[in-house]
Amino acid sequence: MQTLILTGVSFMFTVAAAAATPVTAAESRVEAQFQQLLEVLKGKRVGLLTVPTSVDAEFNLLADRLHAHPEVKLVCFFAAEHGLRGDRQAGAKVDDYVDEATGLPVFSVYGSRKAPEPDHCALFDVLMCDMQDVGVRFYTRIWTVTAAMEAVAKAGKEIVIFDRPNPIGLSRMEGAPTTLDAGLIGPRWPGQPFGIPTRHGMTMGEIVSLVNAEWAKPQARLTVIKVPGYTRGMSFEETGYPWVLPSPNMPTIDAAIVYPGTCIFEGSNVSEGRGTTRPFELIGAPFVDAARLARVLNEAGLNGVRFREAWFTPTFDDFAGQLCGGVQLHVTDVEAFDPIRTGLTMLKTLCALYPEQVKVTAMASRLMGVPNLHEKIRTQSVDALIAAWQDDLKRFDALRQPYLLYPSR
Repeated sequence: MQTLILTGVSFMFTVAAAAATPVTAAESRVEAQFQQLLEVLKGKRVGLLTVPTSVDAEFNLLADRLHAHPEVKLVCFFAAEHGLRGDRQAGAKVDDYVDEATGLPVFSVYGSRKAPEPDHCALFDVLMCDMQDVGVRFYTRIWTVTAAMEAVAKAGKEIVIFDRPNPIGLSRMEGAPTTLDAGLIGPRWPGQPFGIPTRHGMTMGEIVSLVNAEWAKPQARLTVIKVPGYTRGMSFEETGYPWVLPSPNMPTIDAAIVYPGTCIFEGSNVSEGRGTTRPFELIGAPFVDAARLARVLNEAGLNGVRFREAWFTPTFDDFAGQLCGGVQLHVTDVEAFDPIRTGLTMLKTLCALYPEQVKVTAMASRLMGVPNLHEKIRTQSVDALIAAWQDDLKRFDALRQPYLLYPSR
């Protein structure tokens, strides 16, 4: 056996010098990361905050592997939105229950309870978190983990993050860095001059490290189990990590790529495609002329994307059972594609084509981090909207530098 010591990390892991059967580079990477995790957790009582994306290279749930490991004492689970094993729809209430597969208690942190309570923290020595984020501020995962981190810190316990690649990459930041007291999901650090941009270009481990050092009080005893060999220029596909849909309405990488921009339609009366097989890629409403919308959007000359005339009937959510006209986004060049500019352009175009029918709510403002966006989208150019947040974006980039764990390619 060869013993490797990770620089700057207070644990060791072992990797077999030779394997009985060939394994892929991705399998080796995921397994090496899991072995690092075991070295941290051995001999401790462990609580696990996780979702069904927490798998190894062979799609085995890490929860089940940890439960079966003789040197790890797994004592309880914490279930976020969508439940421990992914059996809850978006927004559905998650109650406490007992996991049938392991017999362990599952405590909900989605609903009236947002984080482990003191009685829960008394059960474990360390809280391990493995939740696949999608690289977007308004996705609930980072707020669930940072809320748990606060609770663990107050209880004097340790928190460990099993980091994962960012599905939409680490090379770019886009969107307004909204203030954390802006009333969106999970703001707990009021009074900050600026916050996290829409597309933050960080991993869960990096975001949590930043929040812990800059905003959380008290600070937690935090360990991040890094993704071996990961660099900021890698695409998700290049990492070889398995893709498991992180939530029912995020079924594919394609959905994650457009999500930072098209989620803006949750703040309107235009469907963002929930209730279809292509959420966030299909955008429309019963009053939309699909061919006309596709033509106007393609004439806008947005980089890296084409718009196809599309018709769809959602099975649930907005316009359930009603035929909607609209478009499907087809990203032709991921590097050139700007999801924020695209989403704003789509919404502004719909407002111009259907000024009486399209309604934009304050939720759009909160999602994009732009005060009064629901009014500005009709009166200001997309260029002007984007220009307004560039200084804050530069300040956030400077703030995050000490907490970036992965090098450039």
